[in-house]
Amino acid sequence: MRITFVMSHADLSGGVRVVAIYADRLRKRGHEVVVVSRPKRKPTVKEKLNHWLRGWSFPSDAVPTPSHFDGTDIDHRVIDAPRAVEQRDVPDADVVIATWWETAEWVNRFPASKGAKVYFIQHHEVHAGLPLERVEATWRMPMHKIIIAKWLDDLARHRFGDKSASLVPNSVDTQQFQAPEREKNGVPTIGMMYSSVPFKGCDISLKAFDIARKEFPQLKFVTFGSSAPKPPLLVPPGTDFTIRPDQDKIKDVYAKCDAWLVASRSEGFGLPILEAMACRTPVIATPAGAAPELVGAGGGILVHPEHAESMAHAIVELARMTPSSWREMSDKAFATANRYTWDDATEKFEAALLLAVDKSRRNGRVAAEIV
Repeated sequence: MRITFVMSHADLSGGVRVVAIYADRLRKRGHEVVVVSRPKRKPTVKEKLNHWLRGWSFPSDAVPTPSHFDGTDIDHRVIDAPRAVEQRDVPDADVVIATWWETAEWVNRFPASKGAKVYFIQHHEVHAGLPLERVEATWRMPMHKIIIAKWLDDLARHRFGDKSASLVPNSVDTQQFQAPEREKNGVPTIGMMYSSVPFKGCDISLKAFDIARKEFPQLKFVTFGSSAPKPPLLVPPGTDFTIRPDQDKIKDVYAKCDAWLVASRSEGFGLPILEAMACRTPVIATPAGAAPELVGAGGGILVHPEHAESMAHAIVELARMTPSSWREMSDKAFATANRYTWDDATEKFEAALLLAVDKSRRNGRVAAEIV
């Protein structure tokens, strides 16, 4: 097949990484794959001021935005300006895939020559002040939906009446994310991915750790992120923090921890859950994204959302586990991660694309017969 992915922009986010994985794997299966994105727009003066007041910063305009497509053989085409991707920007294809609510609006306007229309949904994108009416309108567009978690499947079926969406859970590269069997640390070590994005819930994790350390003072804290911690989200003194670790080094951060915290308020899937589990690290998580299915299998502890005290209790519970109990939970985490492979996911994704092409052809024949 000739396959086109249409993206808002390319960066180092988890959603972009998933698209890059599928693009590369589909290419290696013999498909002709093109990814089209726009350059990231420059922030407005108002946005810069708002970020400055919060202690955040934007990357320098002079520094190109790195992305998960860097160093790959994927045909990634960046258009000339941060505008909508138009039909003139994309090649004719068998299937064209929207990857974000704005791109669904663009793809919906494309002619049939650009391919059967697919909407790859990695989140219900109404967080962070996004326009609810426009986002939800994209769910009703006549495109075949590919969704990544059960909660999105439930949303498709029960809110939008779409019973034909293809559920293709995200996965984890167990060659990249892996660790040998190990014992619980002598000094319990807790980890977290640092992010200033509010819906990631780092404020909850930090508060939980602070509460837990009052009861268990010797706890250690490990974290990494794409930017250095700034007020109001400061990490505890003595934290082992790594800024933008190399992709092949992230597993080492996971593997030095006895528990990994994921306190998201909202999540499409939650790739760090599987990544930590693949590194034999139990996860303490709120029930966002795929956490109920993943952590619920026994490789960690689910806690109440927006409840630092509940997470702190889980930290202390895990820190006080006997080595054999911790090892049992670590083994369950590892087993859960190994039930998800990108080979299986790519096969399901490819099948969903073929289904979309077939549906498009059948609908085209029906329309021709009516005429």
